[in-house]
Amino acid sequence: MVLRPPVEPMLAKARERMPPPAALPGGLVVQPKFDGYRTLVFTPWPAPGPVLIQSRRGSMIQARFPDLAAAAKALPDGWVLDGEVVVWAGEELSFASLQRRASAGGRTAARLAEALPAHFIAFDVLQADGVELLRRPYAERRATLEELFTGHGLTAPWTLCPETHDLATAREWLASWTRVPGVEGLVVKGRRQRYLPGTRGWYKIRRRDTAEGIVGAVTGTLRRPQSVLLGRYDREGVLRLVARSTLLHPEAVRDIAARLSPARPGHPWEGIHFTTSWGSRAPLEVVLVEPDLVAEMDVDTARVHGAWRHPARFARLREDMTPDEVTEFDAGSGPGEGAPDGQGAV
Repeated sequence: MVLRPPVEPMLAKARERMPPPAALPGGLVVQPKFDGYRTLVFTPWPAPGPVLIQSRRGSMIQARFPDLAAAAKALPDGWVLDGEVVVWAGEELSFASLQRRASAGGRTAARLAEALPAHFIAFDVLQADGVELLRRPYAERRATLEELFTGHGLTAPWTLCPETHDLATAREWLASWTRVPGVEGLVVKGRRQRYLPGTRGWYKIRRRDTAEGIVGAVTGTLRRPQSVLLGRYDREGVLRLVARSTLLHPEAVRDIAARLSPARPGHPWEGIHFTTSWGSRAPLEVVLVEPDLVAEMDVDTARVHGAWRHPARFARLREDMTPDEVTEFDAGSGPGEGAPDGQGAV
């Protein structure tokens, strides 16, 4: 069977810590988890044709990444590579730049390809020389991928994803590599695993840290808040949105509700339109509250424009802290640059 797009990529399910060696077939293989765009690259087979680049959701996006499509013409025909598209900004990965690339077309896409070149980090292969490999064990697919890189002398924009079988090394990666913006954590696979499209058969482990934010709004009601929206003041004294929490546990609901105060006129977020998730346009209904509570949150490393892209986990109220003691908002922290768009898309 020759693979043709769209093909659902194999996915990973979240874990808090490293699974035991016997959790996956054949023992564990660990790779860094990069914060990019999951993509599949198809080189033509059996007849000549264009290179196709597919997003995780099945869209064809080669027109948005003409530099990658052009570079893929140097690959042999009949291959399907699975990996992550990223954009480097100095020594960091810039998700903000990647977003610009992914949303641009036509002349803008060509211009951005020059200014913000894309790179492809390959971590699996689904087809080689027109032969489908989904049923082959991961270790065999990896060997095929390594032969592609060595045999064709692949260099930028192509990168072979590092991996290790040593759990001590993997733990060191989780502690040290995730300090680089754009490296979120680890992906764990089984050496004898088949590739199962659309199945969450791998594990992902994100590095998580603690941080503080000022409670500026909630979803739900003042008496029964469902989640909290957290901000930090910038140098001009403007309260900037930095995170939205996941759903609160019942104990946290009671604790927060007992301390919330309705917002007085002139709340810094009056008139701001919030959305349900990062990059979404779906409106989120919120209730503004007086920004006098500080919350500790459990966050991962994915940040853009100083805000966490993924929902934070509420840990506790910091009654020992006042809002002016919370770390100052920094739009340059994390892989993004510039200021937030003010839409509350977190």
